[in-house]
Amino acid sequence: MKQSTIRFAATGARVATGAIIATACALGVVAAAAAPWPQVRSEPAATTVTPVPSDAVLVCNGSFRALGRDASRAGLMVSAATMGVRVDGAEDELTAAPLAMPDLRGGSGAQVLIGPVKDRAVPLFAASESVRLSDEDATGFAAAPCREPSLETWLVGGSVATGASDIILLSNPGSVTATVELDVYGDSRTASTVVVPALTQLGLPLASVAAGSRSPVVRVVSSGAPVRAVLQSTLVRTLDAVGVDLQDGVSGPQSSQVILGVRATPVTAGDDSTGVVVRMLAPDAGAHATVRVRASGSDTIVDEYPVDLPPSAPTEIALSGLVEGAYDIEISSTAPVVAGARQVGRAGSAEDFAWSLPSPQLIAGAAAPFSIPRGAPATLHLRNPGDMPITVELVPADGRQARTIGLDAGGSAEVGVETGGYTLTPSGRVYAAIGMRAGAAIAAWPLWAGPATQQPIVVRP
Repeated sequence: MKQSTIRFAATGARVATGAIIATACALGVVAAAAAPWPQVRSEPAATTVTPVPSDAVLVCNGSFRALGRDASRAGLMVSAATMGVRVDGAEDELTAAPLAMPDLRGGSGAQVLIGPVKDRAVPLFAASESVRLSDEDATGFAAAPCREPSLETWLVGGSVATGASDIILLSNPGSVTATVELDVYGDSRTASTVVVPALTQLGLPLASVAAGSRSPVVRVVSSGAPVRAVLQSTLVRTLDAVGVDLQDGVSGPQSSQVILGVRATPVTAGDDSTGVVVRMLAPDAGAHATVRVRASGSDTIVDEYPVDLPPSAPTEIALSGLVEGAYDIEISSTAPVVAGARQVGRAGSAEDFAWSLPSPQLIAGAAAPFSIPRGAPATLHLRNPGDMPITVELVPADGRQARTIGLDAGGSAEVGVETGGYTLTPSGRVYAAIGMRAGAAIAAWPLWAGPATQQPIVVRP
């Protein structure tokens, strides 16, 4: 009996000890689960670099072209006038080379301006051109900046309607041949190919690639070398010439866009002009877009238009009911779109028109050099999209006193600028555009950051 008691006691002790150990193990597991586990991390290798800039290249269009002046050769293009070109900033550092214009009779003035890199810096310079025509088949004012070439451009504001003589200008400032694909979005999709030799400008009548499309949009894609694509427009209504224009292209579709300083002019009774017209294209997928209109210098919405955009089909809306003045047009869409706005200038019986394009967003510290050509008084339009006040420094290239413009959160401003060169540097994000107006004469274009703006990038293996 005593031996059994001892054996039972020993067994009980082992059971108790085992229970205690099991409980301790369980508590240890719980504690370990709750405690942070050791981690092995390997941060990816990365480095921040600033790209080495390349030479700055600007292309000027040269002669304004006219179609149909020779009844025996309807497709012959002749020079209607030579554009006046001005270059501002770093003139002593630039080199210029002419571009051949083999398909234009009497043509001249097409050229490439090159600002070479020096000590990892690109000279800040800008150039612009303008022309005033008063011929029976071409009357009006046109002005545009000289721009850098690109591998892809969208031309939004073309027309093949009766009386319209639109020409796509393709300028190749490079040393190798460029093959250019033209993809037309309109009542039907068409495509064509053009070979542009080195250091050459060619003109292509829009009607030859977009016949039958009421509101064509053309995507220009270049391989081999970048080209500058511009749309030159001339309009005759009945027997009266009613405007000319030079339209730059947009770089690609976006879901949010701002078009600054669009001028609304009262429509004369019986006139078939529609004042301000916005053209949009959703190239890849259908989209719902909202067009908001604000008076320039105000953040108050004066009108709003919901628009359903079918895929791959350009759509136009007329902004009716606007009183005379300048307006900023904001477009937001559920899918990326390209857009532009047509505006009309009137003075008595004279009439002109111009297409305005969306302004790219300039970032803090990004210097944007620009040039104002001769021909009409100019206005700089600014809009601050942020929720904090910013300032914009405006420095004339000729040594005149610099100006600082303050913009409230969401605010905008109009600033008169004279003929000459300027550099615009914002302290925060801003949209900017130029508008020129004198009587019926009208021209407009957005401002882009200068080629010297090189943003640091993060490189990972």
